[in-house]
Order: sequence, then structure tokens, then C-alpha cells
Amino acid sequence: MQESVVYQSIKTEGSDEKARKIAINLLAEGISVDVIARSTGLSIEVVQQLQQRESDNQE
Repeated sequence: MQESVVYQSIKTEGSDEKARKIAINLLAEGISVDVIARSTGLSIEVVQQLQQRESDNQE
């Protein structure tokens, strides 16, 4: 059974959001950006953006 384009898009967005939440938790634990990127499949740039956003929120 082939998934619809809309369903695939929603599924991808959900997976990406979960990866971002995991990355934020790992950043809080002091895990390196490189390890987080490899582990979550997010790009280094995205993980760095999350890191910056979290540090801005703490100020």
C-alpha cells in the first residue's frame, strides 16, 4: 500500500520534531554537537541552531 504524499509529509515532520527534542535533551546533558548530529540524523547546523536557541532561552 502506497502512502499518500500528505501522510509522508506529516510522518517526516513528526520524526524531525522528535529528533529535535532528543537533540535538545542531549545538549542539556553536555553531549557534543557532532555526536548528536550523527545519532539523530540532524545536520550539524540544525543542532548548532538548537544549541544557540537553548542558550538564548537560558539568559
